[in-house]
Amino acid sequence: MAPRTPEPRSRRERPAKPALTHAGIIATAVRLMEAEGLKRVTMRRLAQELDTGPASLYVYVANTAELHAAILDEMLADVDLSPVTAEGDWRDRLAAVLGSYTLVLFRNPSLANSALVARPSGPHYLALLEAILALLQAGGVPDGQAAWGVDVLLQVATATAAEQSVRDHDISAEDEHNALVQALRDVSAETHPRIAALGDDIVSGTPEQKLAWIFRAVINGTRVTPRE
Repeated sequence: MAPRTPEPRSRRERPAKPALTHAGIIATAVRLMEAEGLKRVTMRRLAQELDTGPASLYVYVANTAELHAAILDEMLADVDLSPVTAEGDWRDRLAAVLGSYTLVLFRNPSLANSALVARPSGPHYLALLEAILALLQAGGVPDGQAAWGVDVLLQVATATAAEQSVRDHDISAEDEHNALVQALRDVSAETHPRIAALGDDIVSGTPEQKLAWIFRAVINGTRVTPRE
């Protein structure tokens, strides 16, 4: 005698789904991003992953942009803020914090472009802002300049990571660089004397060295440039 096929259980008999929470939604969104990429993290796809309807998520997250901003905030937990309380020149310590922030975006390239427009407001982003402002204060940067400078510093770091994320996926990037190097070397000293004099130096330095210099240039500019 063939075994009886069990009758489908009613919704009341199924195990209750875990209650939705903001933390649980964001944790699931992070896992989804790591598995499928940020472009796949939409409200509809996330609702499917959580076995619920998109309307249920809007109680906790207003839209996809806010969702991506919350994911970014979770990633910012990996930023090293220890230089704030370390010894050494405040500029070097601030450059180290900004470098750590940039590396977090390097490790999560799908977030780098989103970070140009996403404005997180979670605890990790606020901790990063506080760290940068504290180091600017330690360097004697006037409050008004620090208030505007923090945004510029983060924009520079974010744009650097976003550019790198594009180049990492562009197989012609190395060819473009080599073509530029050759063009600089072939330039005529009569028509382009400054390029001829500085051509090799223009393309010198490692990406890490250039990034550290960029941060110091903007940090120094923030300190000496009044808002008037």
